[in-house]
Amino acid sequence: MQNRTFVADDGSASEILEQAIREVQQTPQEYLPTLWQIIRLFRESVTLKPAEESFRQGWQEAMTGNTIPVSQLWDGIDAE
Repeated sequence: MQNRTFVADDGSASEILEQAIREVQQTPQEYLPTLWQIIRLFRESVTLKPAEESFRQGWQEAMTGNTIPVSQLWDGIDAE
């Protein structure tokens, strides 16, 4: 693999996609399902849900009692 610096602007997006495709094509076939899961989970983690969907989920959680008390939100986090 060549070492390149990626710039995520409109001019290089197609180049990045082409390089990603080449990397996927070099992945052994038995690892493709795992690679697909990694890519999908990454996309889901960086993609924001629409505000309406987020509100509906939060409202449902609140109405069903699926909440955490504010006093417990920072438990286990050592902030200095």
